[in-house]
Amino acid sequence: MDIQKMMKQAQKMQAGMAAAQEELARKTVEASVGGSKVTVVATCAGDVVSLVIDKSVVDPDDVEFLQELVLKGVQEAIQKGREISAAEMKKLTGGLGLPF
Repeated sequence: MDIQKMMKQAQKMQAGMAAAQEELARKTVEASVGGSKVTVVATCAGDVVSLVIDKSVVDPDDVEFLQELVLKGVQEAIQKGREISAAEMKKLTGGLGLPF
């Protein structure tokens, strides 16, 4: 077993993972809930970058409904981003289950 060869492969994988993480931080996903009344855009790194709320769901007498829609939209967008990130990292690690 060639230790130097293994070290070079590990360094190459690490560089590839860093590049993939940078790309995922720029890549966005969108989630719409409530019949597209609330739309959330987030990066695959989990940062919410925009939130659009249709005026028709803004009801001062039912704030809880709007809160639930916003929360669900944010959760869905972040989950989509996590799934894309996990798939990309799995490609790089060959399914080794390494943390990233």
